[in-house]
Amino acid sequence: MSDAPDRRGLTAGIGAYVLWGLLPLYFTVLAPATADEVVAHRAVWSLLFCCLLLVVTRSWRAFVVVLRDRRTLGLLALAAVLLATNWLVFVFGVQSGHVVDASLGYFVNPLVTVALAVLVLHERVRTVQWVALGCGAAAVMVLTVGYGRVPWIALTLAVSFGLYGLIKNRVGRTVGAMPGFAAETLVLAPVALAYLAWLGASGRGTFVGNGVGHAALLAFTGVVTTVPLLLFNDAARRLPLTVVGLLQYITPTMHFVIGVLLLDEHMPPARWWGFALVWVALVALAVDGWRTGRAQVLAARAG
Repeated sequence: MSDAPDRRGLTAGIGAYVLWGLLPLYFTVLAPATADEVVAHRAVWSLLFCCLLLVVTRSWRAFVVVLRDRRTLGLLALAAVLLATNWLVFVFGVQSGHVVDASLGYFVNPLVTVALAVLVLHERVRTVQWVALGCGAAAVMVLTVGYGRVPWIALTLAVSFGLYGLIKNRVGRTVGAMPGFAAETLVLAPVALAYLAWLGASGRGTFVGNGVGHAALLAFTGVVTTVPLLLFNDAARRLPLTVVGLLQYITPTMHFVIGVLLLDEHMPPARWWGFALVWVALVALAVDGWRTGRAQVLAARAG
């Protein structure tokens, strides 16, 4: 891998995670649209933007191939449901003043990924990974006891995105990012359109009657959703997995900073202790991943 692709991949990766990190600020300005309306618009406008990109990049054939493969389309339909769930809970978390909980979900996500690798793929787990999983479980317990309730926003985000990633991993070897995402939004779009029509007919929709700026912001959710995905796809192809794994912490870190410093969300001691345990687990995973990746590179060079 040459230096130029490395720099391009790193720029794309940072760009993707920074754009995802700024989403809480974007979704806060979409009021009075509720979370369900935002997600419906996100699905519809993402599909339209994907169709435009498929035309520009001449990727229609790959998209048609995906639609003709019933097994792949079925998996992507399941992925679409998980993605919509993740979107809905995230936007609800932002609009209800729980951005820090949302950040916790994406901090916990790597731990969920390791757990799914063990439970579903039956992969062997190293000692450090077991320690990380233990810290993650302890964090959930601390937060549950401290709050008197299960941190459901964080757990739903972590599990839904972990399962989404698992499905995408299964189909990602044969399906490109854009055709795959277009198929997912195609699954969601009919339901989203019907829901938006019902909102409009019942007078509950906000797309009309709240100014051109509000309508434009709702329509722009398609771009906001799709562009980071394309950047991430480019980075994943050009960067080592260990680098991508470290870059992913940019997004929840930005969410955490936005929630605490800009949106002034309350941080009682129990929340700090819970986050501390999660951060310890993530440091352990990051160090273990770096050491494993370096050992593989050295072994390949020796061979």
